[in-house]
Amino acid sequence: MTKRFQRRFYRSFRSFWDDFRFLMGSRSRIRALMREGTLSPAFRERLMLAVTAVNGCRYCSYFHARQALTTGISDAEIQSLLNGVVADCPQEEALGVLYAQHWAEMEGKPDQAVRQRLVRAYGDARAAEIELALRMIRMGNLLGNTWDYLLYRVSGGRWGLTRRYAR
Repeated sequence: MTKRFQRRFYRSFRSFWDDFRFLMGSRSRIRALMREGTLSPAFRERLMLAVTAVNGCRYCSYFHARQALTTGISDAEIQSLLNGVVADCPQEEALGVLYAQHWAEMEGKPDQAVRQRLVRAYGDARAAEIELALRMIRMGNLLGNTWDYLLYRVSGGRWGLTRRYAR
């Protein structure tokens, strides 16, 4: 019996193209975020891991777990984040990480009351940086999962189902 592919992936070229165009139009903002943004590298990795946990991309799980280790995040916290648990996050980042989970669960269309809470807590500029990071990782997750979906389809369900790499 073949298992069903359950991760989120690009279901149409149009949705991929919309994400691609947005990120290409945001290149200068992305460079600024990575250079001198108000989000620390550890906070960015926590956000990336939170979204990746929701979307289940095995490639991003592996890559961002390794990146998180280089920022000083403990292995235990990484495992917690990949399991959807934010209890080990620094208190000042927990709301952002919870928002990242909500944002991913809602496929990039968060409840406006939840988004307003993010803006009140972090301010407009920092909230925009958080959402830019979320858009970046979402595209990576969906591309990785789309690749796995193609593997799944061409193999009759034998390949592409592994949720994440063992660390």
